[in-house]
Amino acid sequence: MNEIDLVRVSLRDFLTKQMLKYSIVPLLVTLIIMFAIFFSTASYGMDSLSIMITQVQNGQDVVVSPDAPFYYSWMNFLLQYSVTAWIVSFLVYTIGIVFIMMFSVFITLAIIGFLTPFILNTLHKRHYSDLPMQGYGSLMSPLFVLIKSTLFMILLFFILIPLYFIPILNIIAFNLPLYYFFHKLLNHDVSSTILNEQDYKIIHKSEKNSFRIRTFLLYMLSMVPFITLFSAVFFIIYLGHGYFIELRKLKQGEACAIDKFLELK
Repeated sequence: MNEIDLVRVSLRDFLTKQMLKYSIVPLLVTLIIMFAIFFSTASYGMDSLSIMITQVQNGQDVVVSPDAPFYYSWMNFLLQYSVTAWIVSFLVYTIGIVFIMMFSVFITLAIIGFLTPFILNTLHKRHYSDLPMQGYGSLMSPLFVLIKSTLFMILLFFILIPLYFIPILNIIAFNLPLYYFFHKLLNHDVSSTILNEQDYKIIHKSEKNSFRIRTFLLYMLSMVPFITLFSAVFFIIYLGHGYFIELRKLKQGEACAIDKFLELK
C-alpha cells in the first residue's frame, strides 16, 4: 500500500460513526481547558492594560515600581498614543491566541493518549484481526514518556536560544523542540499499543525514518489553526495503519522463514 492509499483508507476509517464519536472527546475537553485559560489570563492582562491606557490618556502618571520588569517603561511610552495603544492590545490578543493554539496541540495529544487503545482496537477488528496485538506499554509508561519528552523539549528550547535571532533558522529552531515532543508522544502511544517490545525494535530499526516523515507531516498539519482539535483521532488511525502494515510484513516474513526451515528438514 502506497502513502496515498494509506491516507485514503485512514480518512475513510476516520469518517466512520465510531471514530467521529471518539473525536468529540478531545475536542470538547481541549476547548473547555483552552477557553478557561485564555479568558482568565487575557482578562487579567487586559484589565491591567486598560487601566494603564486610561491613566495615560487622562494625563495621569503611571507609577512604575523599581522592581517591575524593564518592559513596563516601554509599555508606558507606547500607551501614550492611541494608535500604539491599539497595536499593543492587538498584539496581546494575537500572541495569546497563537500560544493557545500551540498549547492546544499538546493538551489534545495528552487527552488522545487515553483514547488510543480504543481507537486502535476498533481499527484492529476492522482490518487486522489476523494479527496479534500485544502492546509493550504499561499504565505508567505514557506518563513517563510525557514527563521525559516535556523536560527534553524545554531543554531544547534553552539550547536553541541563540538561533532564535537568526531569520529563517529561528523558525526551524522554534519548531524543532515542539516537533520532538509531538513525535515522541504520538509515536509511543500508537506503537506501544500495537506491538510487543521485540517487534517494535525490529520495525523501528528499519522504518524509523518513514514514521518520522509521517509524524513530521502530521505536525505540519497540526500547525493549521485548531485543526488538531478535530484531527487527533485521524493521526492515531494514520500511524496505526502504518504500524499494522509493518507488523503484517514482519509476521509474513517470519512465516515464510519457518516454511523454508521446515522444507529443509
